[in-house]
Amino acid sequence: MSKEVWIVDDDDEMARAVELMLKLLEYETKHFNHPRPAAQALLAGKRPGLMILDINMPEVTGLDMLEFLRRRPEWKNLPVIMLSSEAADVMVEKAMKLGADGYVMKPVTIEELEKVMAQAFYRHL
Repeated sequence: MSKEVWIVDDDDEMARAVELMLKLLEYETKHFNHPRPAAQALLAGKRPGLMILDINMPEVTGLDMLEFLRRRPEWKNLPVIMLSSEAADVMVEKAMKLGADGYVMKPVTIEELEKVMAQAFYRHL
């Protein structure tokens, strides 16, 4: 399994904070400001060990990207964690129904991120 984690978030500051936490946890990272370049990288044959998707992005949301991933057999088993400032139960429920492996709230702590990542990896053993 790849130690690379892709972060798809249009908020550069938040993405940098998550990247720093992941580096402290000894993961390699790649940041995409929009779902399209991440989808293009996947279609080109690249694949992370885990993907973190921000829900609220313009044009294509993290939920749109999650749906795209789960409709393709080759990415059904890719661990995906949703990252959002929305705590609404309905949003969490929607993400989980679409196939998310975890959901973390902004601002996320390193402990919470590590715990949710471990659960996501475990679901795909």
